[in-house]
Amino acid sequence: MSQHDILVLYYSRYGATRDLARLIAEGIESVSGVNARLRTVPAVSTVCESSEPAVPAEGAPYVEYSDLQECIGLALGSPTRFGNMAAPMKYFWDGSSSQWLSGALIGKPACVFTSTGSMHGGQESTLLTMMIPLLHHGMMIIGLPYSEPDLMSSATGGSPYGVTHLAHADGRASISAEEQRLAKAQGKRLAETALKLMKA
Repeated sequence: MSQHDILVLYYSRYGATRDLARLIAEGIESVSGVNARLRTVPAVSTVCESSEPAVPAEGAPYVEYSDLQECIGLALGSPTRFGNMAAPMKYFWDGSSSQWLSGALIGKPACVFTSTGSMHGGQESTLLTMMIPLLHHGMMIIGLPYSEPDLMSSATGGSPYGVTHLAHADGRASISAEEQRLAKAQGKRLAETALKLMKA
């Protein structure tokens, strides 16, 4: 069977969203015939003359718009910034007009995930606002069904819109066992859906 890639695109400031991305990638790769392609976006500087290096010092490579074209699905993650995605991720999507014009993402499945420092810090609104550019691109949004037992019992991170992580104010809280299972389940569901859509 030939391998297909699913893009796991995230921005992470302190590592929590990155860790969720890696768990989602595990779930994706639990499905035969699918690879996870981990990518991140560079930070956005408030100083116009400053820019990030072309290659990150560590972690996942920077995303290229060709990654969107080449992958059969997308998992999109960002920390919460006042109930919305972080500026570096928004900046990336603001530059995706060519992909919108060509219809590169139409019909591909996508899911979203986030982390935040407080229990009611805007997790669900962040997930919902991350869906908006994906819907404009014609993507099919995949959520987390309540058939996942951890969605009903988790006191930390999960909603039908996607997995979340409560990192606390210092960003150091480890991902709970429930959050880990939900992230893997979300990745697996995305991969299975992407393969089904390819065969349809």
